[in-house]
Amino acid sequence: MPEGRLLIGNKRYSSWSMRGWLAVHLAGLDVEEVLIPFVRDAGPVTPAIAAATPAGLVPYLEHRGARAWESLSICEYCAEQSPGLWPEDRAARAAARSLSAEMAAGFRGLRQAMWFNAGADFAGLGRTPEALKDIARIEAAWAGALAAHGGPFLFGPRFGLADAMYAPVVGRFLTWQPALTAATRAYMAAVRAHPLVARWYAEALAEPAAWRLAGYETPPAA
Repeated sequence: MPEGRLLIGNKRYSSWSMRGWLAVHLAGLDVEEVLIPFVRDAGPVTPAIAAATPAGLVPYLEHRGARAWESLSICEYCAEQSPGLWPEDRAARAAARSLSAEMAAGFRGLRQAMWFNAGADFAGLGRTPEALKDIARIEAAWAGALAAHGGPFLFGPRFGLADAMYAPVVGRFLTWQPALTAATRAYMAAVRAHPLVARWYAEALAEPAAWRLAGYETPPAA
């Protein structure tokens, strides 16, 4: 019998759900996955999600009597259950947490201009000045971590929580195809090929067409 449950939204669209889902699977938690499709015709909030979660948002984790919401909090909880998801080295761990917190709190320009859609091709669009500024910062952060720790993931050979936090950014880059460095693209390829990320994409692409929402499927004007 599962030891809890993880509530998420559409895998095609929900970048925050992806982060929590990756963390939970990296930690090997035995929880039931509950997917509540987004409903946007009545406004930005899906009533079933609002009714089922403390903050009215996904992801939301219940595990052995503990409750965690907000993706970074779920990451920290998962790290407590499975040590090693953050780097072992103290300085590297501080950097990984800082990059993850920066992702959780920032990059609004990228979020607004290049939303997550695991099944769309919006190549060449969304390149607002704000998005491009965010992309430059992300590329610099990735380059620094990869150079310091040898790759192929941000903090070495193991896909960790910092990679889970940035996996949806990789997804955004794959959908929108901004101009990127070779090092960025190599990191993107490693993330996309990870078995958990590949599984998320396969399940996202298998979702019913009836779940698709025009706001996520309609690209901005070029």
